[in-house]
Amino acid sequence: MNDDELLRYSRQILLPQIDIIGQQKILDSHVLIIGLGGLGSPVAMYLASAGVGKLTLVDDDVVEVSNLQRQIVHGEEDLGRLKVDSAKSRLQSLNSQCRVEVVTERLDEQDLHKAVELADVVVDCSDNFDTRFLLNKVTQAQKVPLVSGAAIRMEGQITVYDAREHGSACYRCVYQDSDAVQRTCSESGVLSPLLGIIGSMQAVETLKLLSNIGESLAGRLMLLDALSMSWQEIKLRQDPVCPVCEK
Repeated sequence: MNDDELLRYSRQILLPQIDIIGQQKILDSHVLIIGLGGLGSPVAMYLASAGVGKLTLVDDDVVEVSNLQRQIVHGEEDLGRLKVDSAKSRLQSLNSQCRVEVVTERLDEQDLHKAVELADVVVDCSDNFDTRFLLNKVTQAQKVPLVSGAAIRMEGQITVYDAREHGSACYRCVYQDSDAVQRTCSESGVLSPLLGIIGSMQAVETLKLLSNIGESLAGRLMLLDALSMSWQEIKLRQDPVCPVCEK
């Protein structure tokens, strides 16, 4: 770590749980972010600022004016641009030392396996069940931690699915295919800073996993009711007949 990096990340290095060793782990890490919308925006910005060495951004959508209320990585000047290109520009302005790779199409299962294999942590910032189920299947097979977040209306949730932990539940243990009734922000609405709360927590969980500190949210689902600003924690248990993670 050079003098510039020691100064840039000094406030994190001062944390005894991280120190220079933990910061170096972060600098050496590679995170795969799926979705550069309301959740992916704060996730990507905080991870780049915190010193993650490489970020791979996956999204096939373009920036629209209705995105600007909550997708803070994009600006008015980015309207019509691919979200990954817009995000890359913003991240490199935050931290030019962070290497940013972009993927401008939705990955099929084979390509997703290749992308996940190269990552230390995968962050699910997607907005559809098909992607979430596929991400869960691939990360469980590759044994790569998956930091999962979601937010809609005034409600948010976050957890970690970590196949490295014996008996840990996966996304398929919690949600069945029959539960996958698609609700989107465009139909139901969402409070803008709620995505910042959940996305920031996803970034925290990611950094904890990368630096191997603290206790992750694996096995615990945190639910936020922003209207009353109250949290609920649900213990997750592995489904013994889960078709994805059964041992």
